[in-house]
Amino acid sequence: MSNLISCSDYMLPDLLCYEEDAESLSLELDDNGNDGNETQYSFPCDIEESIARFIEEEGDYVPVFGYRSKFESQALDSFAREESIEWILKVYTFFRFQPLTAYLAINYMDRFLASRCFPQANGWPLKLLSVACLSLAAKMEEPFVPSLLDLQVYGVTNSKFIFEHQTIRRMELMVLGTLDWRLRSITPFTFIDFFAHKLDSTGTLINYLVSRATQIILHIIREVSFLEYYASTIAVAAIVRAANDIPLLSSSTLVHNPGKAEEWCHGLNKESIISCYDLMEDVVTEIKQRSSRLTSKILPQLRITTQPIGSSDSSSSSSSSASSSRKRRKLNNLLWVDDIDYEDKDKL
Repeated sequence: MSNLISCSDYMLPDLLCYEEDAESLSLELDDNGNDGNETQYSFPCDIEESIARFIEEEGDYVPVFGYRSKFESQALDSFAREESIEWILKVYTFFRFQPLTAYLAINYMDRFLASRCFPQANGWPLKLLSVACLSLAAKMEEPFVPSLLDLQVYGVTNSKFIFEHQTIRRMELMVLGTLDWRLRSITPFTFIDFFAHKLDSTGTLINYLVSRATQIILHIIREVSFLEYYASTIAVAAIVRAANDIPLLSSSTLVHNPGKAEEWCHGLNKESIISCYDLMEDVVTEIKQRSSRLTSKILPQLRITTQPIGSSDSSSSSSSSASSSRKRRKLNNLLWVDDIDYEDKDKL
């Protein structure tokens, strides 16, 4: 049963937050590239200057120097961070948030953990931080933001902790103060459409490029190793790696020499692009291998366990079906109990 966490359980210090005007990003680009409008990629004439300026400023929106070394020294638990990211991505998928929303939530969490000495940076304090960061990111990017209770329980199984509204609000204020209210971060999605157009100047395959690159970014974001790369470098590497999965673009010289993407814009670094691309290639290859092994294990089991209609085991199948039906009814009863207000569960 989930535990209800209140403010009294977690005494946060007094918050003396000051609000600064968040730096606005003048470039408005689609995050997933699925719109399909022809005018979507009609960039203004000064777009390269804007992209170059974002590259200059992106260092202000990353965790402070030395954050990754905290995981290497085990001062922070990389597994706990990965669990938090998995939770954020599950909720992002369930509510069909924009990819940018998920990325921002993880960015807020990393920047907070890098800047503050957080008590017990795993367990329920980290879960509270994850909820607060996702809530803030959703408010920044989503037209519809679920309630804080819905955000915590829908689409996620085995939720150990449920936090009160005021507890999450106080955590949000702490995050805002730590980030100096700078929530409009520069992310790979700031650059991804522009770089996709650089690789495919015809614009015919940009939607596919952006969509595939977005999938790659949301996969590699779990890896601590990518914390050393800036958003622009990740965007370039993801676009080039995505081209490798599109037959009409896989023969591009960039796929075999990603360092040439340095020419796309002033401020990009050839060595960083190559290093990030190689690491990304390793991660994507590992994911494909895991998927292939899982498929090879599942398919033989399906062939063995599947029974033809009217076989001699039909009676046992009927018995098994009845047993499954009883189990489903029992599970539905349990799920109904979980839907009751948490304060009333003790009365059952």
